[in-house]
Amino acid sequence: PLGLVVSFGSMSRLAPLRGVVKTFVWVIRGTPLMLQILVIYLGPGLLGFTSPWPSGGSGRLVAAVVAFAINYACYFSEIYRGGIESIPDGQYEAAKVLGFNKKQTFFRIILPQVVKRIIPPMGNEFITLVKDTSLAQVIAVVELLKVTNNWVSSAVSMVPFVIAAVFYLVMNGVVTRCFTIAEKRLSYYR
Repeated sequence: PLGLVVSFGSMSRLAPLRGVVKTFVWVIRGTPLMLQILVIYLGPGLLGFTSPWPSGGSGRLVAAVVAFAINYACYFSEIYRGGIESIPDGQYEAAKVLGFNKKQTFFRIILPQVVKRIIPPMGNEFITLVKDTSLAQVIAVVELLKVTNNWVSSAVSMVPFVIAAVFYLVMNGVVTRCFTIAEKRLSYYR
């Protein structure tokens, strides 16, 4: 949902707003997610402010979630923007002739077509998100790969890596299946 809001900002008729949003998206998409996690978690303290994150592990987790939300909102905003801009102008004109207002046109005519078009790239981003969760260990968030690394160190075996790989494959298999089902359900737009 945040990506949709950001995409509206990047398509705004207000040039200053559009410029600020496009610059923000450019910065976020052009810098590594790991760096963004570090800046969001450590940045307030390094700038002399009180850290907004709760103390302990929950604060690190919240900071990681905020970093992921901002990062992926920017990526999704470009997917949404591309999907919205791919709809031919004739669709808007036909809706106007039928008496639809802008809100009705967007939610009843444009959005269903956009959703069908953006399902495949959204699926790719969700798969990437599942794999990118391993980056949260940079701020000591205990997640699958961190636990795996600890287990490998104590077990001196490759088995934990295999188990982690299977877990990632299963999770991404579920995500892929969900998006395949969604794509088939929306196939009536062909």
